[in-house]
Amino acid sequence: GPISSILVNRYGSRPVVIFGGLLCGIGMVSAAFCTSILQLYICVGFITGFGLALNLQPSVIIIGKYFLKRRPIANGLAMAGSPVMLCTLAPLNQFLFDNFGWRGSFLILGAILLNCCVAGALFRPIGAATASVKTQATEEGKDALKEEVTKDAMEMSRPMNIPMETKTEEEGGNDCCEKINQYLDFSLFKHRGFLIYLIGNVLMFLGFFAPIVFLAPYAKHIGIDEYSAAFLLSILAIVDMIARPTTGIIANSKWVRPRIQYFFSFAIAFNGACHLLCPLASGYTGLVVYSIFFGLAFGMVCAMLFETLMDLVGAARFTSAVGLVTIAECCTILLGPPIGGTLIDTFGDYKYMFIKCGAVMVLAGTFLFIMNYYNYHMLAKEEKERKANEEEPKPVRTEDEGRNNRNKETVQDGPELEPLRREQEGLKKEVNGT
Repeated sequence: GPISSILVNRYGSRPVVIFGGLLCGIGMVSAAFCTSILQLYICVGFITGFGLALNLQPSVIIIGKYFLKRRPIANGLAMAGSPVMLCTLAPLNQFLFDNFGWRGSFLILGAILLNCCVAGALFRPIGAATASVKTQATEEGKDALKEEVTKDAMEMSRPMNIPMETKTEEEGGNDCCEKINQYLDFSLFKHRGFLIYLIGNVLMFLGFFAPIVFLAPYAKHIGIDEYSAAFLLSILAIVDMIARPTTGIIANSKWVRPRIQYFFSFAIAFNGACHLLCPLASGYTGLVVYSIFFGLAFGMVCAMLFETLMDLVGAARFTSAVGLVTIAECCTILLGPPIGGTLIDTFGDYKYMFIKCGAVMVLAGTFLFIMNYYNYHMLAKEEKERKANEEEPKPVRTEDEGRNNRNKETVQDGPELEPLRREQEGLKKEVNGT
């Protein structure tokens, strides 16, 4: 994740996606020639996984560059691609395996993933010419400023050169920090909204993916046949596919978008409520109802997952924000399903896993709702103070004028101060003359 963000900041989205597509294709094609599970770990797990990471983040980042007014809708439509493939990938894999074997399946899947390079080639950069002109103007301004500073330094006397050298060393240290922040902006950890989003999402992902992993096994556990249990995931994916763009349209409305963080908090809490009610589903019909509501809630969260982050930090800092969020979230994403499996093994019942996931997500949604209310309140207060400061006249000149008036009154008082006043005027004329 962070490596992907650094590469996007350095080279842009298009080459990173093309390179990621090549890695995906190479990893899957290489897997067709593997002879051990360790080789599959390297080819499918590491090479293809790294390529997919290089595909995901630039695809999300480019949306923020293309869209502004309808960005939530664009995010919802873009995120709808995942459930589309979720519906088709399982039967496609079974068809490929039955007709071509596992080696042939890897070859064909590698060829399919190479189409990511085609998609990356369509990521047309926007504003490149304008950016180059601005960069050139900035560099010319910096060169002119450096020349002026050099001339001023040469005109100064020798004792004054010592602080200049110290300042140059300090600027060198600052330049090093600026180079680091140029590719990954660690100053985001001082951003109030970013920290709220990060803490809430880290907590949410403890219960986000585990119910998907254990939905079909839970259905088999209560006596439902294998094909009907697998069909629950298809129902979830179909509802998810409809929910994502629909959520984007709702989030883009004038009533929701100014307070989209509240909508995101509600979606997380709604997701958790579905998991808490899942143990009440005793038969297949109850699990179908649960799958419908779970697909709806899951699609709502996924559609706004990146949109809310972009709303908090802005499009300019979004690339670094995604990378830093990935570092923190990956731990809880990986821990969620194993913790759920441990609960199932310990108690011998799936309901405790669903209760754990539901409680964690309700807690995360509540936390985000309360903290976002605080954040909106503080932002309104800061904006009000800023406007008040802009409207107030600057008091510096008034104080100087008052001080000058007091000096004039002091000088004019009494005939005994007349010689002193004349002497001061004479000194002023001499200074002006020199």
